[in-house]
Amino acid sequence: MESSPRSPALLLLQATLPMKYKAYLRAAAMTGLSKLVEGYLDLRRLTEEHVKGFTEPISDKLLPDLHPLEKHIFTLVLDLNETLIYSEWKRDRGWRTFKRPGVDEFLEHLAQFYEIVVYSDQLITYVDPVAERLDPKNCIRYRLSRVATRYIDGKHYRDLSMLNRDPAKVLYISGHALETSLQPENCVPIKEWQGEAEDTALLDLIPFLEYVARHQPADIRTVLASYQGRDISKEFIERSKELQRRMQEQKQHGRPWRLR
Repeated sequence: MESSPRSPALLLLQATLPMKYKAYLRAAAMTGLSKLVEGYLDLRRLTEEHVKGFTEPISDKLLPDLHPLEKHIFTLVLDLNETLIYSEWKRDRGWRTFKRPGVDEFLEHLAQFYEIVVYSDQLITYVDPVAERLDPKNCIRYRLSRVATRYIDGKHYRDLSMLNRDPAKVLYISGHALETSLQPENCVPIKEWQGEAEDTALLDLIPFLEYVARHQPADIRTVLASYQGRDISKEFIERSKELQRRMQEQKQHGRPWRLR
């Protein structure tokens, strides 16, 4: 007796599901309606778990707990491509990767004040070798790759809420900050870098970041909100100049200046 032909949809499903899913299908087909429903529910659960493995971060705690003596430290999360580096492909020489101007000084200086984390949407096979060459002095404490992102509507997002860190003490710097993070309130946008030799954006951010680390505001999100829509590096310099001017005026009038 010839077996009934299988539909193209069933053939496609069976070709793409793992073996354990196929076993559920076979068992359900052989044991009647109730078992068929049971098998369907189990299959759906397993499929959802399977898909979740590709769309959700690999863990709900992407970083280990901070040491009790480091609870005060802020976490500086850095994107990789077009933030710290730029990669390009040309037919005559293949892929080449360039370091952004000032990246060595940026990492080395701020590692004194911050826990530095690279958070990329690239595969770990790309992130690790690039980070090793980028950071020979091991200023970057942790590296997070694609498996640590959240996949939504075809895009990989950095979910800072999964870092296992106080969100009031997390800053995320990226050339695509607002488009790649689920927490815009923690974002420090920076001009995306595409190989310009005269770029100074990383170095320009150092005064602001050092000020934050030294003064430790109660909630960095409130501070960043006050800079919304402005170039943080330039605005910080202007505010610093204004503060110096006010202090000088107080001294000239013989009154002590008080921080409010």
